[in-house]
Amino acid sequence: MPFFDATDYEEQMEEMETAMEEIQRDVDALQLENQLFHRFLKRNTVGVDSLDEPKKKRRGKVPSALSIDQKLEIVQSELDEVTKDRNESKVTSEKLIDTLRAVLEETDLRISELKKDAYEFKRDIVVGAENMRTGRTMAEKVVRYMEDKLRQRDAMIEKLRLKNATLKTQKQKVEAQLRQKEEMGDVLHYIDFHQLQIENKQYVQKIDERNEELLKLKSTTGTTVQALNTLKNNLTGLLQESTWLAKEINSRQGQLKKLSTDAAAVQAELQHEKRLQKRLGQEDSTDNAMPQIMDYVQQKKEMYELEEEVKNWERKVEIAEMAAKKAKRKIKMAKEGTR
Repeated sequence: MPFFDATDYEEQMEEMETAMEEIQRDVDALQLENQLFHRFLKRNTVGVDSLDEPKKKRRGKVPSALSIDQKLEIVQSELDEVTKDRNESKVTSEKLIDTLRAVLEETDLRISELKKDAYEFKRDIVVGAENMRTGRTMAEKVVRYMEDKLRQRDAMIEKLRLKNATLKTQKQKVEAQLRQKEEMGDVLHYIDFHQLQIENKQYVQKIDERNEELLKLKSTTGTTVQALNTLKNNLTGLLQESTWLAKEINSRQGQLKKLSTDAAAVQAELQHEKRLQKRLGQEDSTDNAMPQIMDYVQQKKEMYELEEEVKNWERKVEIAEMAAKKAKRKIKMAKEGTR
């Protein structure tokens, strides 16, 4: 039975592990090299599949190895391509950062404008247009505020329209320059062409954003016009009601004047009857003659009827005065609401 040496076995195992690690490193290097060559072939040929068909036909042949110079040329080409991609990514990232920075600035500006509009609306309408007596918002100030805002929106729309026209003109100039260079046979570098494409996309995006903002402004303008028409209709109704109240007050004042005249006539007649009754009583007392019972009854009857008629006229006068006061309050409130 042969003698088993553990030390020799461990040394052999270490040597085998070292050899396996070296083989694995070689395999990794070959895989990396194959990936590099594959990218180079994919970029410089029609397609990888067209390269695989001849390989299938020549499966029995041994492929020829590349020389060091060829490998260096491929590596240099891939290095240039990676550098170009990195530069393009850097340019694209810078453009994207500039776009995002512009969007943030525009958002901050829009937020400040909204805060300013909210403050002005609260100052001019919520607080400034409120009537101190009735506590209602005066329609004239609301209409004036809406008209001013509409004029500002129209000016902003015109400004954005001119800006869009300017951007479209710039875009047309750039496209005309590109067509002119193509016709003259000038060869643009890939980076320059890609940069022009990026700028073109940015201009198109800005035009779309301006168009969307223009549509939003048109929608806001339509809503504001609708609200303004509603306020105008309400104001027309209030003016009509004010006119009707004025006519009603004039009519009630005429009735009140007539009732006052009738009440004065009744009062005068009552005083006359009292004086007549007093004079008759005095004549009867001087003559020491007893009045007739029927005359006394008839006079009492006429006195009661006159007193009842006076009370009726006094109630009518009170009702007319209350109606006149109520009509005056209504027209006063209508006048204050229209201020």
